[in-house]
Amino acid sequence: MSSRAKLVRDVRVLTTGDGLVHHEHVYGTRKPELVWIFFGRRWVRLPIHVYLIDHVDAVVLFDTGQDRAVVTDPDYWPDPITGFFFRHVFRDIRIGPDDTLPAQLDKAGYAASQVDIAVISHLHSDHVGGIADIPQAQLYAGAQGFDFMRESDHPERATVFRGRIELPGARWNMIDFAPTDDPALAPFTEAFDLLGDGTLIVLPTPGHLPGSVSLLVRRDHVPPLLLVGDLCYDEQLLEADQVPAVCHDPDQLLDSYAKVRALQAHTPGLLVLTAHDPHAADKLRATARTGPR
Repeated sequence: MSSRAKLVRDVRVLTTGDGLVHHEHVYGTRKPELVWIFFGRRWVRLPIHVYLIDHVDAVVLFDTGQDRAVVTDPDYWPDPITGFFFRHVFRDIRIGPDDTLPAQLDKAGYAASQVDIAVISHLHSDHVGGIADIPQAQLYAGAQGFDFMRESDHPERATVFRGRIELPGARWNMIDFAPTDDPALAPFTEAFDLLGDGTLIVLPTPGHLPGSVSLLVRRDHVPPLLLVGDLCYDEQLLEADQVPAVCHDPDQLLDSYAKVRALQAHTPGLLVLTAHDPHAADKLRATARTGPR
């Protein structure tokens, strides 16, 4: 670990608003999808997080949050059917002027123009919403996600909006996973070393949506982090093998769960942070206190 000393200088949680989702969306259900979507009465408020990693060589984001257009632009939804459907899936979305990605970066002491790289966990709209605000950044995503977007008849029905992803000039890179036999990454057999120094390792964690990835952040003197996007909505659900109602491939998701748990088992102190955990900032601050005084 000494070779990575002080390369990762800081990790922060930025929150680009919040919204209500059905309880079933988060915790799963055996009810038919249309039943809980149109008749469910229990709601859970979830934040929409972006993670900022200040590395000595680059300012890196994991995800870019939800753009404010979802609450300000009446034409945000690409067609009436999609808009009707998702107004029943998401409710009371709150994204104010201070919740945009540039505003949150500014609050943290960074300018949007300073962002060098954004790793996108998956292509749902609440994870790619800020890419237009960082046109200079290199964007990294799983190739299977782009295949899904381009080959599906209606990717917008899965809140994958091609027109808001394939922006003119967007600097997209498909993640090129390489085989690995590194015991520290087991049971993962493929990985992508983002900066080439072992501090930021992208791992394939499919299931929620094709191409979903997680980011392992190795820091000096403090526990490592695993940023998992929407692999799960809370670490306890991961531990319990609890699959949410919104899931592209439950079997793939359970396999990803098992791999992450195995990684945790042999990685002391590994903290799993999701994109929608209300307690993420507190958990991150707690890990910082475990370092040397």
